[in-house]
Formats: sequence, structure tokens, C-alpha cells
Amino acid sequence: MRPRGLARMPGIVNSVLLGLCAYVTLFPFVNIIMVSFSSSRAITSGEVFMWPVEFNLEAYMKLFKDGQLLIAMRNTIWITCIGVVFNIVMTIMAAYPLSKSRLRGRKPLSMIILFTMLFSGGMIPNFLVVNELGLVNTYWALWLPGLMSVYNMFVMKSFFESLPEELEESASIDGASSLTILWRIVLPLSKPVIAALTLFYAVGWWNSYMNVLIYIRSTDKLSLMVKLYQMIALVSPELLRGEGVSEVLITPEGIRAAAIVIAITPILCVYPFLQKHFIKGVLLGSIKG
Repeated sequence: MRPRGLARMPGIVNSVLLGLCAYVTLFPFVNIIMVSFSSSRAITSGEVFMWPVEFNLEAYMKLFKDGQLLIAMRNTIWITCIGVVFNIVMTIMAAYPLSKSRLRGRKPLSMIILFTMLFSGGMIPNFLVVNELGLVNTYWALWLPGLMSVYNMFVMKSFFESLPEELEESASIDGASSLTILWRIVLPLSKPVIAALTLFYAVGWWNSYMNVLIYIRSTDKLSLMVKLYQMIALVSPELLRGEGVSEVLITPEGIRAAAIVIAITPILCVYPFLQKHFIKGVLLGSIKG
């Protein structure tokens, strides 16, 4: 029989290793937050570590000064909310029929949809199509080409296939239509995978950059990521100086750190509400495929 101290060693080693992994993972994120709240002198001298030095909000005040960032954030919220609704509806409408073995041509349809995930027309053909449809400089140029992720559709299809067929058979015997079965039986049981895919889609829309840069031309319609990039790329001495003084009060590093915090905070606020469904949904949706 091993001594009590030796019996505890595996647990202690595991705790230490997990603590180190957590530290390595969280340190860059925490450091960026602390830099965004620190003074230019502390940032330049490298004094910022895991807490702010000479706490100030100048970087955030400069970014929000003209109100353009708030407009871009409003635009991004609108793009994300509408885009996620379209994505989830289209994903369900495609995944549910394909999960039924009674659907004629099910395998050829699945292969055709899978083909679109592996091969695409490319940026220029997509732009030509969007331009011919008159969608340039509208958010429809973002929503319509990105109505559904094929990968997410197959994840949801696998989840639907894992549900007991007896539930739907009993409902159909009672006279329920396919839409009623989907709305009242299948979707309530699918909350975990829907929550997981909602988070996937939301993160994608929130971070959308290239399509906005290509299709949106009005400055008052730009998304948060594009606006942040423009503000960071165009950082000038005038932006970094305080009003009425010649001394530089903010460093470019402080501006960039504040921009990163602004970009990721909304997603971090949403994630805890979806976390309990997120892991379960991903696991259940990947059991069959």
C-alpha cells in the first residue's frame, strides 16, 4: 500500500499541468486587457504584465470619440443577428429532410451539397454574380451568399439522425404534419446543437471582414472589424495626442489593445449563456456522420 502522500501525487501533477496550461492560454488575453488600460509610459517601458499600470481610459476614449465605432458596432450587431437567423433557418430546412431515409435522391443531393463545400467558384465569379443582382453596398450581399455552412448542416443532419424515429412515428399517427413534428418535437430536442451552431455562426458574422471590404462601400455601413482595422491602420500622431498638448498620451500598442478588447468582448458576454448547450451540441452532432 502506497503512502498517502504518494497517492496524491498524480492529482497534484495534473493540477499543476492544468494550471500551467490555463496560464499559458489566458496570459496573452489578460495582458492585452491590461495594456489597453495602461498609460503610454508604462506600455513603452514594458511594465505592464498582469495588471494595469497608471490606469487610464484614453485609448477607448480616442476610439469612441467621433462615434463612428458605435455606428460600426450597431451595423455588426444587425449583420450578426439577421445573418444568424437566416443561417439557422436554412440549416434546419436543409438538414431535416436529408436526415430522412425516405427522401428520394437523398444521397445524390448530399453529394451535391458536399461538393459545394470542397469547391467554389472563387472571389471574382462571386463578385460578378452579386454585382449583376444589384446587391453591392447592401447587407444582402453578405447574407445571401452565406445563407448556410455545409459543414454545420451536416453536423445538424447527424444530430437529427440520432433522434429516435419512434417519436416522429407516434406523432404522425396522431395526425401531426411534418412541419408540426419539426416545430413541436424535433426542434425542442435540438436546442443543444442549435445553440452550438448559433455560436459558430455568430462568431463568423461578428468577425466578418473580407466580404464587407469587398461588397460594402458606404462608410456608414461598415462592420466593426473593418472600422477597427481602418482606425488602427490610420493611427496618426494627431490621433495619439491629447487635446491642447503636444505630448503623445497614447501609443499605437494601446490603441490596438483597446480595439482587440472591443472586438472580442460581445462574444465573450454571449458565450456563457450558450456554454451549457455548446459542448453537448457539438458532441451529439458529431456522433453520426
